[in-house]
Amino acid sequence: MRLEELALKVIESAEAAGIDFMAVGAIAAGAYGVPRSTRDVDLLVSIEAPGGVERLAAALAPWVEFDPQIVFDTITWGRRHVGRSRAAPPFKIEIFETFPDPFVQSEFSRRRQVFVPMLNRCTWLPTPEDVIVQKLRWGRSKDLDDARDVLAVQGPESLDMRYVEEWCALHGTGERLRKVLAEIPPLD
Repeated sequence: MRLEELALKVIESAEAAGIDFMAVGAIAAGAYGVPRSTRDVDLLVSIEAPGGVERLAAALAPWVEFDPQIVFDTITWGRRHVGRSRAAPPFKIEIFETFPDPFVQSEFSRRRQVFVPMLNRCTWLPTPEDVIVQKLRWGRSKDLDDARDVLAVQGPESLDMRYVEEWCALHGTGERLRKVLAEIPPLD
């Protein structure tokens, strides 16, 4: 199974289960920036519907085996459910639960339907500004590259940079923002 096929199964299963969600991670960053190779599918799901995560995991059972142990994100302490595809090659599926973090709540409330070329369809994504803020918050090398690429492709002049800067100030990631902005190559 290809990653795109698995991503579609994850998204279609969330839709069929009636769960509010949005694709995050490399899928969202690639939709707004420069697509990159990835071996995982990340979804942020609302926990408003009781049992929603369990219904989604059950619907994905033919394709994904989830670890029964819940993992906590070390930056935000949000809960996530980690699974592995049953078919080769192995892919990781991470289902992040919404929780009362102000940024996560803002990001989820601002989600929107966007055409994702990788999937050849529309699905729910965070805004490009929220992708940038989240990637800067995680701060791994690939996340900083994704933030820079979204900024470069979208253009800071077309983004709500005040929104990005305010969240970066709250998260203490302002220096990361300045660094990725400085790395954007000039247009000729």
